[in-house]
Amino acid sequence: MSTPVGACPVTGAVPLSGPEFHIEPHEVYRRMRREHGPVVAVELPGGFPAWLVIGYRELHQVTSDPVLFPRDVSLWNQWGRVPEDWPLLPMIGRPMPSIYFTAGAEHRRHLAMVEPALDAVDHFELRRACEELADQLVDRFCGRGTADLIAEFAEPLPVLALGRILGLPDADAADLALTMKTLADGGADAQAGHLRFAEHMARLVAAKKARPGGDLTSLMLADPEPFTDEEYMNDLMAIAAAGHLTTADWLGSSMRLMLTDERFAAALGGGRRSVGQAMNEVLWEEGPTSILAGRWAARDTRLGDRTIRAGDMLLLGLAAANLDPHVRQSFSDGDTVPTGNNAHFAFSYGEYRCPYPAQQIAEIIARTGIEVLLDRLPDVDLAVPAAQLTRRPSAFLRGMQALPVRFTPVRPVGGFS
Repeated sequence: MSTPVGACPVTGAVPLSGPEFHIEPHEVYRRMRREHGPVVAVELPGGFPAWLVIGYRELHQVTSDPVLFPRDVSLWNQWGRVPEDWPLLPMIGRPMPSIYFTAGAEHRRHLAMVEPALDAVDHFELRRACEELADQLVDRFCGRGTADLIAEFAEPLPVLALGRILGLPDADAADLALTMKTLADGGADAQAGHLRFAEHMARLVAAKKARPGGDLTSLMLADPEPFTDEEYMNDLMAIAAAGHLTTADWLGSSMRLMLTDERFAAALGGGRRSVGQAMNEVLWEEGPTSILAGRWAARDTRLGDRTIRAGDMLLLGLAAANLDPHVRQSFSDGDTVPTGNNAHFAFSYGEYRCPYPAQQIAEIIARTGIEVLLDRLPDVDLAVPAAQLTRRPSAFLRGMQALPVRFTPVRPVGGFS
């Protein structure tokens, strides 16, 4: 029997909003674990109830069981209350023919079209394109001696690189980046951003139908399985949205770590091994996606010590699970992430995880960007005290608002100013 419409699963739900989530989320999750256990009753803006899964073992259980906990938003027992202009609707989703918002055989049908296209991306060509794009971005500010590495580098690079992969003109990339950030921030204009995002992808599908090429979009369109234009558009939106801001935040947070933690100082002087270490540590400690929506219970069940009702929403607390003492105790010193340990939830897990080829693409974009930046600006340093750096005001996404730096001015390398 489902939870009554409008009711929270249990009393005392924790509001899933407020500045503490972007000021000190680690402390928020510690307090949640201490006071509520591994499965926490939370309330989303607008008064919508959900369960936030913050235990590593419990999250593994949920993501490993797509039958009991499918990513089938149509099961949600709150649909009768959701207004059309709810700001989180683009992030939570609604039933639609898309790789991200379908379950079971239909999800696997979309995945069988999308994953091979992602896997066909030429990694050598992608690295070359990322080097070219990163050099162009650095050329824009390298003569000033100052820059905001988020707005001027980390945010534009992934969308430009994804544009090359998708076959999207460079000229459309700037608006696409702004559109996806607006959508992800979940503000009052999120719905308008979602519509503009869809328009970009619809134009791309039409362009590649008229003139196919060797890009990912054309490979998807060439799949022998029949799909509608709406399905192609929705799947391209899923690829672009999942790949852009998360990669930008991975790049930006890795640079922040390298600029503020003396363990990575060698990389700033030309070393490269530390780049990979910093990027992996970010995935454990402050991954780009803190909370992922979601899963919906197919029937009444128990999780942790909680009773979950059919149709209840479960939010995946990826960041919190990575901080779970049960998994941290397996580290040699109980704290520092061992080199090469990739057992984090940064890309989720199970049938609905981020496809492995997409993970490789994100790693190439972020790592190439960092390496080009350090090659070009070897003495880059923070321009403000580390304590003044701020995070995006979101419980769902973990990224820097800005990363102001200074460096010795250098000449552009490509005549790009």
